Amino acid sequence: MSDRLRVLFVASECVPFAKAGGLGDVVGALPRALEREGHDVRVVIPRYDTIKTAGMQKHPAPLGVPTGVGEMWCAVWETRLPDSDVPVYMLDHAQLFGRGYIYDPPGRAASDNLLRFSFLSRGALQVCRGLQWIPDVLHVHDWPTALVPVYTNTTDARDFARTASVLTLHNVAHQGMFPAEHLRFTGLGAGVFHERGLEDRGAINTLKGGLYHATKLTTVSPRYSAEVRAPAGGMGLEGVLNFRGADLIGILNGIDEDIWDPASDRHTPVHFDATDLAGKAQCKSALQRELGLTESPETPLVAIISRMTKQKGTDVIAAALDRLLGLGIQIGMLGSGDPEHEAFFGMRSHRSGSQFRAWIGFNEPLSHRLEAGADLFLMPSRFEPCGLNQMYSQRYGTLPIVRNTGGLHDTVEPFNPATGAGTGFRFDDLTPNALVSTVAWAVDTYRNHPWAFRKMQVRAMQRPFGWHVAALQYLEVYRWALAARRG
Repeated sequence: MSDRLRVLFVASECVPFAKAGGLGDVVGALPRALEREGHDVRVVIPRYDTIKTAGMQKHPAPLGVPTGVGEMWCAVWETRLPDSDVPVYMLDHAQLFGRGYIYDPPGRAASDNLLRFSFLSRGALQVCRGLQWIPDVLHVHDWPTALVPVYTNTTDARDFARTASVLTLHNVAHQGMFPAEHLRFTGLGAGVFHERGLEDRGAINTLKGGLYHATKLTTVSPRYSAEVRAPAGGMGLEGVLNFRGADLIGILNGIDEDIWDPASDRHTPVHFDATDLAGKAQCKSALQRELGLTESPETPLVAIISRMTKQKGTDVIAAALDRLLGLGIQIGMLGSGDPEHEAFFGMRSHRSGSQFRAWIGFNEPLSHRLEAGADLFLMPSRFEPCGLNQMYSQRYGTLPIVRNTGGLHDTVEPFNPATGAGTGFRFDDLTPNALVSTVAWAVDTYRNHPWAFRKMQVRAMQRPFGWHVAALQYLEVYRWALAARRG
């Protein structure tokens, strides 16, 4: 086995081209980290119509992709991940991907998602054939590309018999469920539709099929790899995940430490680092002015950057908001999600004077300024496979307040009042009482124990959260998978 591996990422998202969540961040960053370790890494994603092709190279020949409804043809565009030589191949099929969205239109479900992402999965294998480049490892992500290992074990086994597959679970809650009669779109035979394959209570479950067919499995944090084996975390797939438990490993996501760096962040008015936090105080004042909050260095400023959904605990924040503001704090919130949550926080933003401001939508520059200017960061998720913002926060000396779950448990060291050790505050029960009492504890530490708060800030800013460690762990999994695949 060569030390230099050929690895193909197949995914539905990739920063900076298309992103709906943390999956896109991983696919945009991990290949670059692997390339820096000397490996031949490439990426296949759809060319959504939101992705502009200016500066890209169009392959001269169209690509034919076998599907259950006949061969479908697409163009292939090629570009590179930023600051790297990692090729990105985009499958351009206007009927499937020219819709202005990645997965589903607002408020509805796309009826042909199984065809769309079967096409992506099979198309990635066709790209390999066209390039005459067969990877050692196919790294696939969540349900949209979970059929790739199924194809390499069945219809495409001849060309990919020596290619291992690794399926990463970013969020088991999303499984790719479709009516049984849609199996015809995939081009797979009825032989894969059984209990240890794609069948799930009479329907198709693409993620379940991938769990059975992939050579190895990973989750995006060690804690989450344990949580998905229990009913609460496995979402109906805990039996499969326990069956494959010997092949399942948790690897903590990293963050892009070049983009999220308080010493050089292009979105913040002032730069700072762990040796001198004076710039952070200036960022706080600027943020208070930007949000229309009272400019007050003494008032604790809490940031929330989140999808507004029950998974993220924003319903509990809503229930506790009056009590939180009663602590004499300010809150700056950025996010979008469930319409009722957007409406509530938008209304409260207009009615809460100089204490609470919510920006409904996506604003990348503002997210950086919130991380830099806030004192505390609130993230009370019901479940969190990994989470990134709690790591961004620590890098900026903004201490996280998190629920003790998944990647939040793995990345936030709880404050120890006796020693001053820790990088944030954790709690267990997702209730308004537990949320308010933990925020009150953090606020008391800020106001009455500034030496301990500053010590935690410096400790948090010095923690390594880059992709280098994760890349080395994934390389171990790839070699483990190859040894298993090749016997």
